[in-house]
Amino acid sequence: MLRRLVSLFLVTVGLVGVSHAQETPLSRFEIDAPNLVLTGVRFPVQIRAVDDEGTVVPGYEGVPSVTGVRRADFTEPIEAVFAEGTFVIDDAIVNESGAVTIEVRDGAVSSQQGLRVIPGILSILPPLFAIVMALVLRQVVISLYAGIWLGAIFVFDYDIVGGFFRVLDHYIFRAMTDDSHVQIMLFSMLFAGVMGLIARNGGAVGIADVITRYAKTARGGEIASWCTALVLFFDDYSNVLIRGNLLRPITEKLSFYVDTGAATVASLFLISTWIGYEVGLIEQGLRMIGSPLDAYSVFVRSIPYRFYPIFALLLALFIACSGRDFGPMLEAERRARRTGKVFRDGAQAVIETSEEMPGVDGDVPARWYNGLIPILTIVLVGMFGICWTGTQSLVADGVGDYSLGQIVSSADSYLALLWASLSGCVVAIVLSLAQRILSITESIDALLQGMKFLLLGIVILILAWSIGSLAEELHTADYLIQQMRGILSPFWVPALTFVIAALMSFATGTSWGTMAILMPLVIPLAHALGLEAQLNAAQTESVLLGSVSSVLAGAVFGDHCSPISDTTILSSMASGADHIDHVRTQLPYALLAAVVGILAGDIPTAFGLSPWISLLVGVSVMAAVLSVFGEKVESK
Repeated sequence: MLRRLVSLFLVTVGLVGVSHAQETPLSRFEIDAPNLVLTGVRFPVQIRAVDDEGTVVPGYEGVPSVTGVRRADFTEPIEAVFAEGTFVIDDAIVNESGAVTIEVRDGAVSSQQGLRVIPGILSILPPLFAIVMALVLRQVVISLYAGIWLGAIFVFDYDIVGGFFRVLDHYIFRAMTDDSHVQIMLFSMLFAGVMGLIARNGGAVGIADVITRYAKTARGGEIASWCTALVLFFDDYSNVLIRGNLLRPITEKLSFYVDTGAATVASLFLISTWIGYEVGLIEQGLRMIGSPLDAYSVFVRSIPYRFYPIFALLLALFIACSGRDFGPMLEAERRARRTGKVFRDGAQAVIETSEEMPGVDGDVPARWYNGLIPILTIVLVGMFGICWTGTQSLVADGVGDYSLGQIVSSADSYLALLWASLSGCVVAIVLSLAQRILSITESIDALLQGMKFLLLGIVILILAWSIGSLAEELHTADYLIQQMRGILSPFWVPALTFVIAALMSFATGTSWGTMAILMPLVIPLAHALGLEAQLNAAQTESVLLGSVSSVLAGAVFGDHCSPISDTTILSSMASGADHIDHVRTQLPYALLAAVVGILAGDIPTAFGLSPWISLLVGVSVMAAVLSVFGEKVESK
């Protein structure tokens, strides 16, 4: 002990660096630090005392000096006191940009590690640049690539030309070759193939036709419009096109129900063309914080926190059942019911109402079971796969008594989804061939057409993974955390995230692009602020699930309401409505659902309120608003 105190004193006053090179087999120090760091942002450094063979020397007890960095809350030089041959600095910091060298010295033994330090503000420019580009160009693919390119310039020593090509070989290639990413892409493509098959063999139309045949009145037509959204849950585009063409003759405000039941439904259901994309983004965010949680399990557990899409759907149901409306929709309904004028004077339908839904042969019989059986196959095989892989994993770990929650958490959800989508493809092809609706060539063509329909989504997903990987290299989340530390409480992250995601998706018209940019930033931010605030496990989970769901829910808001959103435009087209009138009439309803979602959902659940109570409160508030401010419109 006396020798240790003397060593510490001598190093501190700078008289001599004490070396134990003669007493221990110390050869050098191994310094593990990021290659790129940000000015003023904390980063970890691990130093190991090793021998000639690179093995840690557990008995080393020197007190070497560390220069080049300092600890965040201290100004004096670092003096490393080793334990078991290792010293860790969790809060190293550098305040000057440029090339920095970390040096660890103990007498004659000295080791160095170089760092590149760039201004912290640069780390948030790539996602901001992608957002601005999306606003200006309305092209999410180009915007995401441009954002990644800008970040690559910063990462690769400000090389503009080299950064352009590194986007492809460093970021996109890595995103496409990651095992979990490949599984997600395969599942998404196969599921889209199933959707292409049941669209061509009449199954999707048959499902919708069963429901619409019971719509004999205006109210019945509105309820049927709402119900078919739940039945056609598997894809937002198919949902819009099929329902719009089938229901156009029976309800005046069809575009509202068509649009409300598109992305809101597809983003919530356990099996849809959205699931692979959403799970992929969540998986990347969890990986960034080192979480062992299963991404699919987190997705499922976040569903009760998706207040906007749930409230938007339920509000539409209340309107359909009560016959009450308010705002511009009330005026439009009065005009339609009392004068028979579906369109206002000067309005212009996006398409002619005689136009048919593309991709469906009029000679193909509409049989509901051709759509329902493949979808049920996907659901059942997916459930079996999750249970089987989860059970096998628990048994392999020696767990003999386990619950359903443990099974789901331990399952290989990606593998289960792959089995499910492949099974659905096989069943849809067999049904089409057995009834001689499609030949084998036509079946494969329908399968490929469905996959082609999702190609843009896959491209965006790959770019989303890439910009997430870039954000990790640039420590973007660390910079945001550093700026928010002591300013933003973790309990306000879900509400703030929803507002940002909603504004961004509304302005850009892209829900998937919004999710791609925000998810890799929000998950680390919520996690780090929760740790700093020393939240307990339940509070941490509520904030994390609320933040994840707010990204997804806010993105759906823009997809639902923005006049430049693809599904909003498709809703106007399929319904034969004036596009601006459609946006104007449904916006007050969407804003009501969003505000109630924030006040009754995002904020109280972050502070610990059960999401089920929030859902009950929010539903009651919306019903009260509709009852007080809504009016019934009777036909003249």
